[in-house]
Amino acid sequence: MKYLLKSVIATAMLVLCSQTASAQGWPENYGGVMLQGFYWDSFAQSKWTKLESQAEDFASTFDLIWVPQSGNCGGTSMGYDDLYWFPGGNHYSSSFGTEVELRNMISTFKSKGIGVIADVVVNHRKNVSNWVDFPIETYNGVTYQMKSTDICKDDDGGATLEWANSNGYSLSSNNDSGEGWGGMRDLDHHSTNVQNICKAYTKMLIDDLGYTGFRYDMVKGFSGSYVRDYNNYAKPQFSVGECWDGSNTIKNWIDATEKTSAAFDFQFRYTVRNAINSADWSQLGKQNEGNWPLVSSSFNSGNYRQYAVTFVENHDTERRANAEQDPIKKDTLAANAYLLAMPGTPCVFYTHWLAYKDEIKAMVAARKLAGINNQSTYSNMRSTATYYANAVKTDGENRLMVVVGSNPDGYVPSSGSYTLILSGYHYRYYLANSLETAWADKASGVYTDAFKVKLTAVSATSGAQLVYTTDGTTPTASSKKASSGAEIDITESCTLKVGLLVAGAVKGIIERNYTIEENTFDPKTITVYCRVGAGVSGWTTMNYWTWSDFGHEPTNRSWPGDRITATKQVDGYTWYYKEYTLTSEDDYVNFVFSNGSGSPQSVDINNVKDTKFFVIRNEKDGAGHYYVDDVTPTSGIDYLRSTFNPQRAALNVYSIDGRLVRTMPAGASASDALNSLPHGIYIVNGKKVVK
Repeated sequence: MKYLLKSVIATAMLVLCSQTASAQGWPENYGGVMLQGFYWDSFAQSKWTKLESQAEDFASTFDLIWVPQSGNCGGTSMGYDDLYWFPGGNHYSSSFGTEVELRNMISTFKSKGIGVIADVVVNHRKNVSNWVDFPIETYNGVTYQMKSTDICKDDDGGATLEWANSNGYSLSSNNDSGEGWGGMRDLDHHSTNVQNICKAYTKMLIDDLGYTGFRYDMVKGFSGSYVRDYNNYAKPQFSVGECWDGSNTIKNWIDATEKTSAAFDFQFRYTVRNAINSADWSQLGKQNEGNWPLVSSSFNSGNYRQYAVTFVENHDTERRANAEQDPIKKDTLAANAYLLAMPGTPCVFYTHWLAYKDEIKAMVAARKLAGINNQSTYSNMRSTATYYANAVKTDGENRLMVVVGSNPDGYVPSSGSYTLILSGYHYRYYLANSLETAWADKASGVYTDAFKVKLTAVSATSGAQLVYTTDGTTPTASSKKASSGAEIDITESCTLKVGLLVAGAVKGIIERNYTIEENTFDPKTITVYCRVGAGVSGWTTMNYWTWSDFGHEPTNRSWPGDRITATKQVDGYTWYYKEYTLTSEDDYVNFVFSNGSGSPQSVDINNVKDTKFFVIRNEKDGAGHYYVDDVTPTSGIDYLRSTFNPQRAALNVYSIDGRLVRTMPAGASASDALNSLPHGIYIVNGKKVVK
């Protein structure tokens, strides 16, 4: 009886502890890799159905996928002007699909072993019709609504308080617990109401929608202690915060969450960017602005590698139109090679995946075969301006050598210690011979055509042979044989297994699951037309500077690119034009138009996938670049004239929720239209503008 009582007490204590235990933040010794499944304005590429259709291919490489914020924002949106938080009605029909499509996608990913990371935007929130009103939502019989008193007293630099006082509303008595942002209402996380709604919201994401974890947006905007509280309540398996700062600030934020959350390693990203953009690869071993990457051996304030989510590009740093970005300008393949070899949890950017699927698959396969995880360590073997080499270790043993740079062959490790398994533009991967394993340079996944696979013996035994099968059976000493470096043809979907044959015994067997799906996309040719609009002076010629992750570099690789002389008459106008061939449904071209030697120039034009007509407009952004109007007709060129008025017409200014704020006379600019208006987000001439 005493034993029974002790068992009951022990069981009760175990249940109590499980209910009150802290969230883990990020698992230790985690060897998974994450994909950021979107880029800015990736409304077509990141639709829930589009992402779900790639589940099999993703599953061969990625363990987690971070997707856009999935609630309804009241219009076309990437999700950072969040409006609705709970399911019900049409509140989870977003720019990426319906609630049913969202649930189906998450379910499919789970069935493939992929966890889905929700983009959690709780620093700020959009209003319904005025500055301080929030939606009323009922979920599981409970009604949730934030009040004006849930808005920080110092929101928007005091402009919100001024408006509230003038309109009979009250704000919180508390100032913001972090940095302010003037785009939307900053939430007061001191408020019990805000805390309760955030807890219910995050728990719903896990328990109802089926997300695996969270990516918290703009965590410098509120205290990390609230992330701790929300994670302890919702219990995500993974949590990562966007603490956009130096390493010590990031470390302090992780500590504030009581390590219930990891953080993006921004210093890793900046170190890689600096090395590539400066063409000095030794920069990979240098501090950036006095801060070391969290994964660095020199960041010795404790082992924070477990909580470091590394990346080289994201939706805020990529090059995109009309924004002050700081992209990696070249060598994105080498950047990913370095990222995927190093400690931490790597997060691959979607555009890089679309451009370099086969290479990234192989890099991740090498990482996982070597056993690299978020607590691995590394040693620098050589650092020069033209190449940089690291030996990456797990449990103190060298597993993988990565060499990146303009001269990656400048450093070759001893053949008795390492074997070259992957080589590409500005990168090399070597596996330690102590692993005693076979290797195939094409990773598991979906391919669109037959291909060759190079087999390599990674072994301390010189001349070790390889044996393989393509029917999924385990290779034996009597299976088909190949020498190291031999290539075999894969012409249909199959399971390839390859092993080392040493002294009559087979060991180090690897498996590849290949699916060949015929590419049904017919390459198409698009034509991009451009002309200078009325009132624009100083333009006498036209240059097209082009780029994308699918090639499309100008013939003249030096700025300002290709001088366009060919013209065509369309609907009474003379247009410069050039044709481009797109070879897949993901393919696109980016543009900058310019005059003479490159000045003046237009803003960036991104993601052109169809024939377009562009007009240089007589208005500039803050950098002095001319805006461009897309005047492409929707049904043939006969209607082109009616879509563009060369004289700037009256200008309407709308609030983000669609209310007409003011009308400006013909000739007014966007800056004129926003003059004297309070800070916030407006729609001017069909474009979002933040004041």
